Amino acid sequence: MYRNLEDCIIDLEKNGHLVRIKEEVDPYLEMAAIHMKVYEAGGPALLFENVKGSKFRAASNIFGSIERSKFIFRQTWTSVQNVMALRNNPMSAVKHPFKNIGNGLAAFKALPLKKYGNLPVTAQEIQISDLPLIQHWPMDGGAFVTLPQVYTEDPDNPGIMNSNLGMYRIQLSGNEYEMNKDIGLHYQIHRGIGVHQEKANKLGAPLKVSIFVGGPPAHTLAAVMPLPEGLTEMTIAGLLAGRNFRYNYVDGYCISSDADFVITGEIHPGDTKPEGPFGDHLGYYSLTHPFPVMKVHRVYAKPNAIWPFTVVGRPPQEDTAFGELIHELTGDAIKQEIPGVKEVHAVDAAGVHPLLFAIGSERYTPYQKVKQPAELLTLANRILGTGQLSLAKYLFITAEEDQPIDSHHEVNFLTYILERLDLHRDIHFYTNTTIDTLDYSGTGINSGSKVVIAAYGDKKRELCTEVPAELKDIRGYENARLVMPGVVILQAPKFTNYAEVAQELAGLSKAIHEKGAIPSCPMIVLCDDSSFMSATISNFLWATFTRSNPSHDIYGVNSYYENKHWGCDNLIIDARTKPHQAPPLIADPKVEKNIERLFVKGASLGGII
Repeated sequence: MYRNLEDCIIDLEKNGHLVRIKEEVDPYLEMAAIHMKVYEAGGPALLFENVKGSKFRAASNIFGSIERSKFIFRQTWTSVQNVMALRNNPMSAVKHPFKNIGNGLAAFKALPLKKYGNLPVTAQEIQISDLPLIQHWPMDGGAFVTLPQVYTEDPDNPGIMNSNLGMYRIQLSGNEYEMNKDIGLHYQIHRGIGVHQEKANKLGAPLKVSIFVGGPPAHTLAAVMPLPEGLTEMTIAGLLAGRNFRYNYVDGYCISSDADFVITGEIHPGDTKPEGPFGDHLGYYSLTHPFPVMKVHRVYAKPNAIWPFTVVGRPPQEDTAFGELIHELTGDAIKQEIPGVKEVHAVDAAGVHPLLFAIGSERYTPYQKVKQPAELLTLANRILGTGQLSLAKYLFITAEEDQPIDSHHEVNFLTYILERLDLHRDIHFYTNTTIDTLDYSGTGINSGSKVVIAAYGDKKRELCTEVPAELKDIRGYENARLVMPGVVILQAPKFTNYAEVAQELAGLSKAIHEKGAIPSCPMIVLCDDSSFMSATISNFLWATFTRSNPSHDIYGVNSYYENKHWGCDNLIIDARTKPHQAPPLIADPKVEKNIERLFVKGASLGGII
C-alpha cells in the first residue's frame, strides 16, 4: 500500500516494471512521443529524471497494462471488488454477515481523514511555469494536465463527503491564458463538477476548485471510477489505497496531504476563455471552444515531487488499461443499475463513446413464435439514458438464445447481429440529441444523433465472405474490400456537402438495387481509403464510427419510410471525412527522429523495443 507516488515508483522499479530516463528530454512533443513508442511496444513505466525547463521529475505509463495496474493494487484489489459487489448487492451482507466482516474493515479505511499539522504538499509554493509543461501533439493549444484529480464541493452542502473528484483536462498555457494567473478547465456534460458549478452560479458565487496531481495511484484511479449512488470518490480512493484519504483546508481550499502537486483557484460565474485544441481519445483534435477559466490562487509542490502524465490519442492508449481496470473492479454494476442488461461494451477501438455493444434479455413475449426485439428496445432506451453511456452514437444490442455471446469479440458479435438483422424493422434513430463533446461528426458541439440496431431471433441470412459481384465495378466507387463477413468497404469520391451527397447516394443506392438483391451484405461502408479501412478491424471500427453521424450519414439501398419508421434492403454508412470534422492526430516526423537517441544501445531505453 503506497503512501505516495514515489513509493509506487520505487516498488515498480524494484520489480522490473519501470525504467529511469536520465537524458534531458523536451516536454514539447518529445516526452509524449517517447511514452507512445514505449506503450506501443508493451514497455515499462517511465520516470523522466531530467525534464527540460523544470526541476521536477515526471512519470508516465504507470497504468500502461492491466497486469501492471493489478500489480499496483495487488494488496487492495480483492477488498475493493468485495465492497463494490456489496454496494451492488447489499442483501449479500444480510445473508452472509461473517463473510462480510472483512468488507467492513476495508470500508473503515475508506473514510477520509482530516490531518492536522503540516501538509507535505504545502512545503513549497511554486508557479504554473515551474511545472513540466508537457505538450503532446503539434496542434495542441498548449501544455495540459492529463492525469488531474479535480476536487469540488457542493455549494449547498459543503464538506468532503459531498464532494466530487473527477478527471477533467486542464490547459496550463497557450491561447488567452495569462501564465501563472489563469488556466483552462474542460469538462464534458454529465460530469459532477457541472452540478457544483451550476449551484455556485445560482448563488452568484465563485466555485472553489482544488486540482491534485500525483499522490498514491489509487487517488488517480478514483477520479475516473463510475460509482454507485452514495459512494464518493474520496472513499474509493481510500479503499484502493488501503489507507484513508488525508486532507485539510488551506485558505478555504481542500488540500490532499498525499498529493505531489496542488493547484487551487476559483471559477467565476460566466467566466470562460478559449480552450484547446487538444489531441483526444477519439484520435482527432478536439477544437477550440469556450470553457470555464480558473483563476489561480496558489500552486504547491511537495519535496521531490513527481509529475504524472499520460498521452491521449487514438486507441489503444494507456487509458485503455484504465478502462479494463475499472470494468474488472466494478464487475456487475451495470446489471444492477439496469435489470435485464447482461453486458455493455464501450468499444475502445472506436474511441469508446461512439460505439456500444450490448447484450440484454428478451423475456416479454415468450409465447410468440415469431421472435423480434421487444424488451431489447426498452433496455436500449435505459442504456442511452444512463451516465456516460448516454453520449454514445451507435448501439448494437442483441440477446443470447441458444449460444453464449461475448460483446468483446467484436467481429463475432457484429456477425451475430448482422445474421439476424431485419433491415426493414430493426433500425431506430434518435435525432437532434446529445453526443460526446469531443465528437465532431455531429451538427455542433454536444449535438448529433444516435441509432439503435437491435437484432434478435432466428438467423435470417448467410453473410458474404467475399465481395459480391453486385458491388464491383460501380462507376465512381472503387477498391471494394470485404472487412468482415457481411461488411464491404467502398472507396468513394471526396465528400463535398450534404446536399450534393444526398443526390450522389441516391444514385449509388439505385445502381446497387438495379443489379439485384444482395441479402448477404447487410452493411456497406463508404470511405476515403478502403485499403486503410480494411487493413485491420480496428481501422474499420475507428473510421466508421468516429466519422459518421447516424441521422446524416446512414443511407440505404431501396430505403423507404412507413409511418415514420425508416427501413432499407442494405445499410450504407458514409464514413468519409467531412469538412466540418476535426483533423486526425499525426505525429511530428522530426520529433520521432529525435527520440531515437534514447533507444540506441547504451541509452536509457536501449533494448526496450
